[in-house]
Amino acid sequence: MTYIVHGATGAQGSPVLAALKAHGHPAVAAVRDVSTIDGPAVAVDYSSVHSLVQAYEGAEGVFVHLPLGRPEDQTAFAETIGEAVRRARPARVVFSTSGYSVEHNNEGSDGPSTMLRELEASAVSYAVVEPRLYLENLLMPAIHEPALAEGVLRYPLREDYATSWSSHLDVADVVVHLLVNRDVTGIVSVGALPGLLGADLAAGFSKGFKKEIVFEALSPEGFGELIVPVFGEAAAVPVVESYKYRQGQTDELIPEARSAQKLLGLEPRSVELWLRDLRL
Repeated sequence: MTYIVHGATGAQGSPVLAALKAHGHPAVAAVRDVSTIDGPAVAVDYSSVHSLVQAYEGAEGVFVHLPLGRPEDQTAFAETIGEAVRRARPARVVFSTSGYSVEHNNEGSDGPSTMLRELEASAVSYAVVEPRLYLENLLMPAIHEPALAEGVLRYPLREDYATSWSSHLDVADVVVHLLVNRDVTGIVSVGALPGLLGADLAAGFSKGFKKEIVFEALSPEGFGELIVPVFGEAAAVPVVESYKYRQGQTDELIPEARSAQKLLGLEPRSVELWLRDLRL
């Protein structure tokens, strides 16, 4: 019996696929175009219940995350995946919220909230992985290159804003644990505790790159100017709005009671170790 990994060519699915294989577990990439995969793969369409059912039937576990897109599309994809899970009944489903916060018995209409409700109603064994901000955000050229060239790590968070940062590698570790071990169900939050400040990120970069790097708070609008050429204006707007929202929040910390540290005994990597594991 195999594990099905959605988005296996992307930033989230690829580390999960690699981690499963590294631990000796048979894994199949679920992608739109199987020609992009060197290894076992199955073609799926997030909007087709039939294609998803074919992929999920007989699976030991399925890793799911919603692709980027319009909120209404993500909600529709969540409903389609939920229907496929109910029909195919894989042994286990693990869903990553991709940075969104979710709560049991919520009434939100967004994709992650819908996906959680679908899994709760499916009667299939499941777990939800709930990270916050990804360390990989710091590798965007507009952030990473000035950090190395100027010694200044600029990011749109206040200097006193503590965040439970994690990496895609950390999330993959948690996902694989939850796919293989079914004793923990429900929501598992992933991220650093205590949270990291901008100065902590810069210190990790300083150690990792062996040069002095300091943190500088960037305005959300300034961040928007940096990412529009990469994301496009339409896609950049909700990102900028999310950082404007953070300006009025106290912090962004995961609940310790449902953290991977407490529930699974898994600690996220330090910034320095993360950079080392990426060989940067």
